Amino acid sequence: MALTPQLRMLRPTLAGLPRLELPDGYALRSSQPGDAAHWERIVATAFGAEPGRYDFERILRNHPSYRPERILFVTDASGRPVATASAWQMPGILADAGTVHYVAVAPEAQGRHLGTWVTLAALHHMVTEGFTRATLTTDDFRLAAVRTYLRLGFEPVLVHENQRERWRHVLSELDLPEAAQRFAATLDGPLWPTEGAG
Repeated sequence: MALTPQLRMLRPTLAGLPRLELPDGYALRSSQPGDAAHWERIVATAFGAEPGRYDFERILRNHPSYRPERILFVTDASGRPVATASAWQMPGILADAGTVHYVAVAPEAQGRHLGTWVTLAALHHMVTEGFTRATLTTDDFRLAAVRTYLRLGFEPVLVHENQRERWRHVLSELDLPEAAQRFAATLDGPLWPTEGAG
């Protein structure tokens, strides 16, 4: 069962992003008409959810941030979408920050670092829109995802008192003592002001 509130991470700058170099046989594109079913399939199978739980219309198309170019897909050699992430903007979050939203890789394509590449693609897209930093939310049990985000330059931020020990536990589970030391001041510091620009 997921703990609440979700863990939040911040990439304090979008400068110096790594180059986007997909593995051979994979390509990147933005959303096209008819992609709702692909998005729902990828997200539902990646998250182990029953069909219908993740509804494209409700979650993405009806959101004020919706633009087709913000929803990204990695496709395999046949052109079938197998990974997705969105470069979103969330009300009440830092005005200059984009939000990495719904990163998911279809089970048959996992193990190829596609989650890293599609997340990086979302960050590059944020730069084209003028964002200067990025945020995301994730769950304590998504250890592989947290490791990916740390490698991509994201850092923990606290939005609730219960996250101090939760973050320490996550970093311990990942066997990252150097990260626990690097983020000690954050984990002992004040809560992050998420409302408005900061």
